[in-house]
Amino acid sequence: MRSPPPPLLPHLTLAQAPLTCEIDAVNEYGEHQKIAIPAERSLTVYVDKRELVTLMTLGAHPEWLVLGYLRNQRLVRSVHDIESITVDWEVGAAAVKTRHGIEDIEEKTARRVVTTGCGQGSVFGGLMDEVDQIELPADAHITQGQLYELVNTIRLKETTYKSAGSVHACALFQVADERAGMLLFVEDVGRHNAIDTIAGWMWMQDVTPTLPTSCGSLPPEGALRLRPGEAGSAAPAGEEGAGLVFYTTGRLTSEMVIKSAQMGVPIVVSRSGITQMGHQVAQSVGLCAIGRATNKRFVCYATPQRLHLQPDLAGPNLRTPVAES
Repeated sequence: MRSPPPPLLPHLTLAQAPLTCEIDAVNEYGEHQKIAIPAERSLTVYVDKRELVTLMTLGAHPEWLVLGYLRNQRLVRSVHDIESITVDWEVGAAAVKTRHGIEDIEEKTARRVVTTGCGQGSVFGGLMDEVDQIELPADAHITQGQLYELVNTIRLKETTYKSAGSVHACALFQVADERAGMLLFVEDVGRHNAIDTIAGWMWMQDVTPTLPTSCGSLPPEGALRLRPGEAGSAAPAGEEGAGLVFYTTGRLTSEMVIKSAQMGVPIVVSRSGITQMGHQVAQSVGLCAIGRATNKRFVCYATPQRLHLQPDLAGPNLRTPVAES
């Protein structure tokens, strides 16, 4: 007896757009010069011919962005619910075709929450509605050496930010031994667009990752692929979520922490800080939140038991110790 065919993944166009454009500017000496700036553009998303939202984006991976947006907004539960996503930059539109429609879409999109995000500005439904259902891998962790490797990888990366500024970056890493291998790097005008793009990429993959056992076994950027999953669910301990770390240049607000947890990623690293609600959510779901991560400095805000400290790697402590009263 033949086994049933695997569920079909959605068909995606590859409608990339230029990430920067040149303009004429004047510097502090009154000199005219050409400089590059991010090429922000609008993308209106239609689901089954119904207008849903307009996103402001660079357009590096618009199909992954739309897919991840639908995932992180909890509008679709499985990647297999989507038949196709077609992006046309001439009209600035993304047409999403579902296989069976989105149940109760009017009700799900009736309630909007204004967010702190750039590039989006609102989300549908209650941010905290499904947080209690998230279970992250219990044994996932990162060492201080892996954290330093991750931060250094970002520092050396050739980016749109270095050439044009004014963008946020997010990246997905897999950690093993003292190595941190970058799987995907995304820049966009807002951190929410960048994390949604990574969520969409993760959903499109069909290979279960394994945790490498040696330094030489880490895959090159973009080589590892994850099995499609369900929104709001995470991998069991010891399986595909265990070796994943999410990095962002933006602050860790509640929305960013929730999206990371929904993607099954138990460790988040930021160049910036964390908000009170972001901290509360991280603690409630057991997510390790590390911020202010530059060079060899960092602050672990939540779930420090996932961070294996190696203080000797930080070098001599030149800060003045706090006097005990």
